[in-house]
Amino acid sequence: MMPINTADEQAAIQIQKVHYRYGSRHALVDLDLVLPLGKIVAFLGPNGSGKSTLFRLLSTLIPLQDGSISVLGQRLPQNVLSLRKMLGILFQSPSLDKKLTVRENLLFQASFYSLSQREASRRVANTIEEFHLGPYKDDYVEKLSGGWQRRVELAKVLLHRPKLLLLDEPSTGIDPQARIELWQILRRLNQATGLSVILTTHLLEEAEKADQIVLLNEGKVVANDTPKNLRQTLGNEILTIETQHPKQLQRNIEEKFSLPTTLLRQSIRIEHTKGHHLVSTLVETFGDEIDSIQLGKPTLEDLFIQKTGASFRAD
Repeated sequence: MMPINTADEQAAIQIQKVHYRYGSRHALVDLDLVLPLGKIVAFLGPNGSGKSTLFRLLSTLIPLQDGSISVLGQRLPQNVLSLRKMLGILFQSPSLDKKLTVRENLLFQASFYSLSQREASRRVANTIEEFHLGPYKDDYVEKLSGGWQRRVELAKVLLHRPKLLLLDEPSTGIDPQARIELWQILRRLNQATGLSVILTTHLLEEAEKADQIVLLNEGKVVANDTPKNLRQTLGNEILTIETQHPKQLQRNIEEKFSLPTTLLRQSIRIEHTKGHHLVSTLVETFGDEIDSIQLGKPTLEDLFIQKTGASFRAD
């Protein structure tokens, strides 16, 4: 990749050779990444994958150590102040004042952006209507459910009309229905206004809703594409075998059928173009050693396992 000298007008984010350390631990390792404007992009990875560090860098919470980052055409760290006006940031931890009403929280947020009293009132009124907060506008935030509090937070960070929305684990602490509603709002905003959205998540089913997934592991990008394209890179069916003696059965399967297998804890995984035919053969040959056998289509977790050799949910 060529050095970033000028901003790409079609890119929301350009990252080159970014390396970040916490003492002797390498959180990001020579990261190269270009993300388009107007898309919903999910940084997906288990704990320790580097997604939170990348989020903090993009949201200007921590300074660069090595490499180059350009966000919305603004080079870091030179243009931090001008960039912050263009960002909407939803943190994992709640940021609302629970002793204020919904409307008071929004008005307080408006005060940070040098809006006139008239313009602030107008924007708050429009935002309350857009996010269907009317019935709750005079309620204290502490009285709202987790899902409604998250909705108010999202309304708050969009009040100044940012060009890029950054969300850190946005589904934290909300129920499944609230998660669905949150994604409906994100998709509506993206389609109606072209708002670029970047979020971090460790939830595979949440990442599936994005336009593009950046799969991270140990500070590196191991895959970067649409959810559909990522799944199609596998193609094979996935067999998962549970047994009391996984290493022994794995060795027997490989010796008997010359099949490549992957051992994950107590499970043996086999990728095969005709896995449904292989099931009966394995049961007939090793039935006494097999506790259970499952057949499924490839998932994002299967892709992660293929790329890293580790379980996505491993500690």
